[in-house]
Amino acid sequence: MPTMEDTGHPTPHGIGHSTNLVGRPAEWLASCAFNEAPVPLHIWGVVEMNRSLFGMLEQAGDLAEAAEAFHCYMMALFGLDPEQRASGAGGRRFRSSFLRLIQGWNFDSNSPEGAVLKGWVESRFGLCPCFHKGIIESVSDAAWAGYVEEKMSSLFHNNAIWMQLDLLFEFCQWSIRRFAFPGQSHVTLYRGINSLNEHRILERTSRREAVIRLNNLVSFTSDRDIAGCFGDRILSARVPLCKVLFYSGLLPSHLLRGEREFLAIGGDFRVSVDYV
Repeated sequence: MPTMEDTGHPTPHGIGHSTNLVGRPAEWLASCAFNEAPVPLHIWGVVEMNRSLFGMLEQAGDLAEAAEAFHCYMMALFGLDPEQRASGAGGRRFRSSFLRLIQGWNFDSNSPEGAVLKGWVESRFGLCPCFHKGIIESVSDAAWAGYVEEKMSSLFHNNAIWMQLDLLFEFCQWSIRRFAFPGQSHVTLYRGINSLNEHRILERTSRREAVIRLNNLVSFTSDRDIAGCFGDRILSARVPLCKVLFYSGLLPSHLLRGEREFLAIGGDFRVSVDYV
């Protein structure tokens, strides 16, 4: 799981955009009000422009079959077979892949891959990061400049990488509604921390409850014991399923499986804090 440094201390309102691709105000998307009473989120045009994929998914009998269909579609559309993914193989240019981004995030959320993922959230949802190798409070911060440089790296933007992530998000949401969590609006997830002061505390409702701000993309685990391996305190949060980009078991690979990890769009969350 990424380090706990993927949370920071933003200004009270953070950095955001007035426009995005989901048609919901960024300030609302980041708020406790949204997280406690969410509505479905869709990136404009993604499903409509990929009718063949979602038509094929409707024929799947279970999540494994749907995941295999999605995997094959992505391999064909973006040329992500193993030979093409290998840098310099056969003289081909390296083709960036959403799979590499997820893997890079798994090793370090402050990696260049992490910056690209955070940049995708910024572009699609209008929520800017509050931490990337340092606290980001304004666009004049050195951490912001470093984040912008990494998120726009040509290494990752030569194969419509944000379009890949758009499709991943829509497939993830489809799978949640159809197979993984049908009829549910939230899932209870956990994060291990060493101190609540690592986070921006917006409201302290009791000794063990608070409203905190998390980064624009944040890792959780569905296993409380695993969360305890990353700190002596455990945050518990009810995370809206409509904010989940990726979860362990979504694809036929080992990505994020070991720590039962979820990647979710961040913002202000009401959490409980318990000792391991």
